[in-house]
Order: sequence, then C-alpha cells, then structure tokens
Amino acid sequence: MSTDPKILGVGLAVVGGIIPSFLWLWFWLQEDKKKPEPTGLLAACFLAGIISVALILPLEKIIKTYVANTEWQIIGWAGVEEMIKYLAVLLVLYKTAHTDQPIDWPIYFITTALGFAAIENIMFLIKPFSLNQAVVGLLTGQLRFLGATLLHTVASGIVGIAYGLSMNTGRWKRKVYVLIGLSFAIALHSAFNFFIMDDSSENIIKIFGFLWVVTIIIMLLFEKLRRMSGEN
Repeated sequence: MSTDPKILGVGLAVVGGIIPSFLWLWFWLQEDKKKPEPTGLLAACFLAGIISVALILPLEKIIKTYVANTEWQIIGWAGVEEMIKYLAVLLVLYKTAHTDQPIDWPIYFITTALGFAAIENIMFLIKPFSLNQAVVGLLTGQLRFLGATLLHTVASGIVGIAYGLSMNTGRWKRKVYVLIGLSFAIALHSAFNFFIMDDSSENIIKIFGFLWVVTIIIMLLFEKLRRMSGEN
C-alpha cells in the first residue's frame, strides 16, 4: 500500500516545522530550569502562538490590499505579528499567579512566539515537500531554523525582557518599558524582512550574524533577570 506523496509531504512539513521550535524552546527553557514554569501554562502559550496565525494572516492580507508602499507593507506585517503575539501572551497570562518573577515573562513570550513560528515553518515547507523536492525542503527548514524561527524568538524575547525589567516599577514606567520593547521588536522584525527579500548571500549572512549578536545580548539580559529573580 503506497502512501500519497502529498500526504507524506504534509507530514514531513509538519515534523520539519515543529522540530526547530521545540529545539529552540528546549534551549530557552534551560534559562529558567531552577524554577520552571507550569507545563500546562507553557503549552497554553505555545497553543496561543499557533492560534494567533489565524488572526495574523487576514490582517496581513488587509495591509497588502490597502497599503501600496512595499516598505510600509513590510513594517505593517512585522507590527501585526508582534502585536498579536504580545496580546496572545497577555490573554493566556491574564490573572495568573505564575508571573511573579522577572525571568518568567520572556519565557512565556518566547514560548508563544515559537508556537507561531512552528505554523509559519510548516506553511513554508508544505509546498517543497508536497512537490517531492526534499532537498529544497531541507534547505528551507535549515534557513527557517537559523533565521526566521530565531527572529520570532528574539523579537518576542525582547518584549518579555522589557516586561521583566519593568517589574516593581510604576504603572507608567512599565508602559514605557513595554512600548520600547515592542518598538525594538518591530524594528528588528522589519529589518530582517527587508534584508531577507534581497537574495544576495552577503545580506543574508549579515542579518543572520546580527540576529546571533542580539541573541547573545538577550542571553546576558536573562542573567540580569535571573539575578532580579533571586536565582544564582
């Protein structure tokens, strides 16, 4: 009994799309392994990231329809993705008692972002795998792992870190922190999209290198949040 190539392709796309998100999730959860977050709440955040795709796609179509300028389209798409991911986190964490430490916030934001990235990865991989273009699919998967998945992780991590740093501050100061975090996240996301549209290998290497530099900075900020949380 032979397997339909399209069904097999979809299966491979699902596996290839989810694995990078799980690998990154495992990596970032190591940053908070002394006092890990509840598994159920993390699963809810991951699921919220997946569901958010259903809201983001139609909003991005509206932007494409009504915004003629390509540059503003890219910025609009980045803004929609970061804002919806942000709102998804707040919805899941509404009135929860598990955000009592600064380091909790970036963990939840990153988990939500990786749920979104998993579906986005699958959408990019379905076509090459369904057309039996395994090599193209594998190369796409590697680029998604190194680039786009990391982008979503870093961008949402920035917002989460802003939340963590703003704990124990006044209401208005927290809003300023969050606004700055969201602005940085949208700017980074937009810059990535601008560079990735240019097929030159030099630009791709530059943006990947920049992402890794930002990742290192975020890891250092995790250390600061860990100290603020009373973890050594």
